[in-house]
Amino acid sequence: MYYKNVCGRQISALGFGLLRLPALEGNPDSVDREQSQMLIDLAIQNGVNYFDTAYTYLNGESERAAGDILSAYPRESYNLASKFYVTRGLPIDEMFEEQLRRCKTEYFDFYLLHGVQEQYLSAYMSPEKDYIGYLKKQQKAGRIRHIGFSSHMGPEALEQFLDWYDGFDMALIQMNYVDWTMLQAKKQYEILTDHGIPVWVMEPMKGGRLSTLDKESASILKEAAPGQSVSSWGFRFLQDLPNVHTVLSGMSTLEQVQDNLKTFEYCNPLSQEEKAVLEKAKQVFLSHLGVPCSSCRYCCDTCPAGLDIPLLIREYNERNTSGETWRVGAFPDAKTADDCIQCGVCSGRCPQKIDIPAVMRELKGTN
Repeated sequence: MYYKNVCGRQISALGFGLLRLPALEGNPDSVDREQSQMLIDLAIQNGVNYFDTAYTYLNGESERAAGDILSAYPRESYNLASKFYVTRGLPIDEMFEEQLRRCKTEYFDFYLLHGVQEQYLSAYMSPEKDYIGYLKKQQKAGRIRHIGFSSHMGPEALEQFLDWYDGFDMALIQMNYVDWTMLQAKKQYEILTDHGIPVWVMEPMKGGRLSTLDKESASILKEAAPGQSVSSWGFRFLQDLPNVHTVLSGMSTLEQVQDNLKTFEYCNPLSQEEKAVLEKAKQVFLSHLGVPCSSCRYCCDTCPAGLDIPLLIREYNERNTSGETWRVGAFPDAKTADDCIQCGVCSGRCPQKIDIPAVMRELKGTN
């Protein structure tokens, strides 16, 4: 494992995102504690010292699992990050205190304003709420060491947000070799770098889609480097960016942890020749790309129909690429797109700006 010196701390270049911990069968918001402990133990034994969770992840089970598993280790041996999400409607002090209890800790190494995007800017910047003032107060009390934010907003909104306050110690943004141009991650990276704010990366594999790709684009990478995983190409793309300090990976299997540990054993950015190969594979992938869902599940939190939206979108994409529709019909009736009431709440929660009701309309009647 190699490390970056940031905020006066040695932070592992690979961070463990706790949104996608292995779940118990039949319950996607649960956490299989035994399997999760095995993965986290292996990561720690191999040098990972940064763990990222949030109040909303897995309906709170992510923070609880973090507390149960990480509390077995000396507190100074790892860095723990969590986040305040303004859309939950809870006062920040109430949420913060509950998070400390869930995580079984007296402080957070990093605490972030969560999921800042265009429609929430005014809420986060509210002078009446003064969220930054509260976080600074907790920082002074030693209960927060570093203050940051996670962002899914575009460059213009990011500039507006940093004009309001640019004293953040770090920023967590969605970045990968597809979103580098498609979602203007390059411009966001440049803005943060110009402001002197260290960058953390989420969605380096775009919710796992860049770990598998499609058969044609994956074969391009495998031919060029038979001994490398498809995922390693995406991580090494990010290793070339000097202001990227930690890359979060939502690991849910032993194989993922082992492969990522191998990739981050040392810094090994792509060569110019490898960049050309990756660009070729990317263009093929984009030609097959369906709905760019990252499976973050934010849309599921408030769905009145209780739909597993990422699962349905995955089936929509598979239908469009393979022509098969039987998988959609294999789900119980209550879990199909036919139950979507077209309220649109999900689209407002989606960091990828997907028109989810439109996707559900296209899926209706396929079961």
